[in-house]
Amino acid sequence: MPANQNMSDKEYMQDVLMTAKTLTGVYHYATQESSTEQVHSQFKTNLNDSLAMQHNIFCAMQQNGWYPQQQAEAKQINQVKSKFTQGS
Repeated sequence: MPANQNMSDKEYMQDVLMTAKTLTGVYHYATQESSTEQVHSQFKTNLNDSLAMQHNIFCAMQQNGWYPQQQAEAKQINQVKSKFTQGS
């Protein structure tokens, strides 16, 4: 994006949400790979905090109409369910 153009609020929030998702992934991986209980506990706290932050950003975007969601049809839900229950 050229330096003379500003980001819209929606673009800014999309960027913040993507950053929060990335951070959450990093904390998730770090929690799994931590070698001591103290380090594991701290990363787990950070993971939970980043999940809460990500959810707050999502809610703010949804309230502004920047993250619309569609209601899934029963047929779509049943297709997904059958996909994961086949062979069980």
